[in-house]
Amino acid sequence: MRLLHRKNDEEFSIAEFSGKNIPPYAILSHTWGADNEEVTFRDVVEGSGSSKAGYQKIRFCGEQAARDDLRYFWVDTCCIDKSSSAELAEAINSMFRWYKDSDKCYAYLSDVSVSDGEPSRLAWESAFQKSRWFTRAWTLQELIAPKSIEFFSAEGRRLGDKKSLQQKIGDITGVSLQALQGTPLFHFSIDERMSWAAKREAKREEDEAYSLLGVFDVQMPLLYGEKKAKAFIRLQEEIDKSLKSKLFSSISISPLVA
Repeated sequence: MRLLHRKNDEEFSIAEFSGKNIPPYAILSHTWGADNEEVTFRDVVEGSGSSKAGYQKIRFCGEQAARDDLRYFWVDTCCIDKSSSAELAEAINSMFRWYKDSDKCYAYLSDVSVSDGEPSRLAWESAFQKSRWFTRAWTLQELIAPKSIEFFSAEGRRLGDKKSLQQKIGDITGVSLQALQGTPLFHFSIDERMSWAAKREAKREEDEAYSLLGVFDVQMPLLYGEKKAKAFIRLQEEIDKSLKSKLFSSISISPLVA
């Protein structure tokens, strides 16, 4: 797992960790802009990218992590080398766990703005409800997986967290309040979990299925170009295999008594 840390006020560098050696870290949840606006893995390696629009949210995440006494943080745009299909597949199959294991998760809502001074809930709640963050495929797992998630405006002002905003989040997303409170996902039916994702979209249509791997606790190879329908067929097959495996493992056979 690659993590970012600040070299100075304007630069970040990447460190690699594995296994039990992964340090405490913060993680960013956000919506992507145009690809050429996002800071990439190559940008960070080359020390460039600060002029891109997406640099602002990376800087925000680093500064907020520092305020929370966390040296390291993770941002998907630049911590994954997407030129490697193998690395991308591994990351997507691991991402739910990475969000779940984070010490802090920050949802950066670039389309929610607040004026100077303390944020008034009345001033931003309409924009919050309409935020693009609630319509994207990947942010479903990013909402559910972390122990807690804190929401911030485009200016970096804290709006609340998953607990304080849970009723509003439940109304917006249709996600069960019990799921938002951390009830394990196996307590919710396949159909209910699918319903949470029904109105969400992704830039690449196959990602509407791939983004649900962690929600259903399954893994599968990524085949970009297979189209959405085939991706969901394969997802359903993996879910069925997982259910059968768990059913068989729960069956205990008593020893015969002579």
